[in-house]
Amino acid sequence: MLRYALRRILMMVPTLIGSTLLVYLLVFLIPGDPVARLAGGEKRLSDSTIAAIRAQYNLDDPFFVQYAKYLWGVLHGDFGHDFNGNSVSTLIATALPYTVVLALSAFVLKLVIGVCLGVWAGLRQGRFPDRFNLFFTIFFLAVPGFIIAYFSQYVFGIKLHWLPISGVRAGFPLAFIMPAMVLALETASPLARLSRTSLVDVLRSDYIVTATAKGIGPQRIMWVHALRNAFMPVVTYLGLSMAALLGGSVLIETIFNLPGLGGTLARAIDTQNGPVVVGVSVFLLLFYLVAALIVDLLYPIIDPRVRHV
Repeated sequence: MLRYALRRILMMVPTLIGSTLLVYLLVFLIPGDPVARLAGGEKRLSDSTIAAIRAQYNLDDPFFVQYAKYLWGVLHGDFGHDFNGNSVSTLIATALPYTVVLALSAFVLKLVIGVCLGVWAGLRQGRFPDRFNLFFTIFFLAVPGFIIAYFSQYVFGIKLHWLPISGVRAGFPLAFIMPAMVLALETASPLARLSRTSLVDVLRSDYIVTATAKGIGPQRIMWVHALRNAFMPVVTYLGLSMAALLGGSVLIETIFNLPGLGGTLARAIDTQNGPVVVGVSVFLLLFYLVAALIVDLLYPIIDPRVRHV
């Protein structure tokens, strides 16, 4: 088990370097001089001020030197400073709780909706639950998330006045019910389809047929044998989708005006604040890699055969 974990951790290193390098490169290639944009309009910064700013942000260094310094800082918990002098780490720490609350709420709702609907459909193949699962999956995969968000705001916020349509003044849970539900419905449909397909495949496998022929009760077959093996691909999707919820919250947080990481990233892109864009993107990437590592480490617990792979 220890060797398996070490292998997975070592595999993260090239992924981390390559991914952060790509993010840093994309922001680096944005046209224009970020220092010149700080003055705004036709104002002109003094040469000494420009030199000090460029030195502070390592803008005079070659690209790979800049990247190496930035990566070294990230490894020490320092995501740099934005062009207003604010610590990006502080901005992330301030915005993170809102995004975590939104992502966890959406994750729980998605888990309940997706897994329950998928198992229900898998146990009733060809019947109404199966057809309803198919309709649910196709509908929420076809309809963009922003349409669901705007429709929810109009119906539940403007017409019915049940929930606030934006901001966090109403507090938890009122301010997060609508955005969490929209985010959950947007991501629950693949989970429902995956749960259904995985369960159907397991129920058709030879060892389930053999267990049934031996007279083992259907409840024991379902809870002890079928669901455990059917949840292998589901666990993978859940682990990676939890990290994806943080990244996918950019649109939802912008629509519902939530001060989380998604809203911070959207505002930084709009104002071309490169250090914040890189910092938030790298933080989300690190979270995604950690989530992928946790999923890999859960595999041997669910299926001990994985340890020998």
